[in-house]
Amino acid sequence: MQPPRIDNSTTEERRAYVQEAWKCLHDCEACGKCRILKGRDAETLYADYIEGRRDYMDITLDIRNRSIK
Repeated sequence: MQPPRIDNSTTEERRAYVQEAWKCLHDCEACGKCRILKGRDAETLYADYIEGRRDYMDITLDIRNRSIK
């Protein structure tokens, strides 16, 4: 599923996408989402996307680049 485009979606649609994309699957060994988020809230990390200020993939790349370091 692709994230809704900022110019073609509402704040609530973007928030719902983030919630769905990052919801806990209760299978940490196979999932890996917890390792990426490192205990941080996905809605907080993606607040700029939800509010329409930054692209979802830009934020995702920033999160992943920070996770590697």
